[in-house]
Amino acid sequence: MSEERGVSPRSIAHWPGSMVSLGDRQVYLRSATRDGLPPAEPALCVHGLEGSSRNWTDLMDLLRPRLACEALDLPGFGSSPPPPDGRYSVAALARTVIALIERRGPAYRGPVHLIGNSLGGAVAVRVAASRPDLIRTLTLISPALPDWRVRMDLLRFPLMSVPGVGSAILDKFRLLPPEQRVANVIATCYYDPRSFPADRLAGEVAELARRDSLDYPAAVLIGCVRALVAEALRHGGEAAWKDAARITAPALVIYGSHDRLVDPRAAGRAARTFRDARVVVLPRTGHVAQMERPEAVAAEIGALLESVRADRAGEFPLTPAG
Repeated sequence: MSEERGVSPRSIAHWPGSMVSLGDRQVYLRSATRDGLPPAEPALCVHGLEGSSRNWTDLMDLLRPRLACEALDLPGFGSSPPPPDGRYSVAALARTVIALIERRGPAYRGPVHLIGNSLGGAVAVRVAASRPDLIRTLTLISPALPDWRVRMDLLRFPLMSVPGVGSAILDKFRLLPPEQRVANVIATCYYDPRSFPADRLAGEVAELARRDSLDYPAAVLIGCVRALVAEALRHGGEAAWKDAARITAPALVIYGSHDRLVDPRAAGRAARTFRDARVVVLPRTGHVAQMERPEAVAAEIGALLESVRADRAGEFPLTPAG
């Protein structure tokens, strides 16, 4: 995607980044510049399936006055190379995030505000449950936690985990021109696809064409789909929710009312499961609320931060954003 500023006031340049070494692997990490702003607590954003660090550009900009935001490309996505062993699981992805937080060390000024979307939400739950010492707050946006409600438009995901079938599905999908594939993804992930910034479309198409030239994206996608299916089957689908119940950090869980990939009815279970969480269903919102409604998501995170600040000071928190 182009790094130049767009003509639309809603479209800003994607934040600069660089490769970070984590021992046997590398990940690409973008950082929101904070020139002229005072030091702030760190936040780390984790994208969803077939996403990248570019999914967080607008939200990072809105949070920049309060948080020092970074976003990584998970192994095999965006500009990060695939893991050397070629293996994917939610636990392995969580270990990558943990290694990144520990590797950044003093630069992070302590624990992070962890923010995850979809697959990244499932990864963030595993990180927060296993390493509470690394987490200040947890924000989940349409987290891909197991849900046994049958949704016909999602049947392709378990099918993709079947050996040979996933490759055949992706080969057929790649016959479509990049422009059509990008439009299909936006239509799936947005409540209103027309709200996607027009001046970013060309960059998205170029990025997809670049990934088409690589030899590993199909294996990465199939591996991560299998990881989510395995997570749904782990202890009958209860293990991930038990992880959620163990989380002690203050949490914000956001669902989109018109999400076609994560059922917003899961908000009820989230409200019953997380110990200390505000659960929100944003109206007229799809699967990537941080992209479609970044202002609303930033307001909710701001309310979470204010609540935590008030609790530390022994005050009554401000009324959360609605």
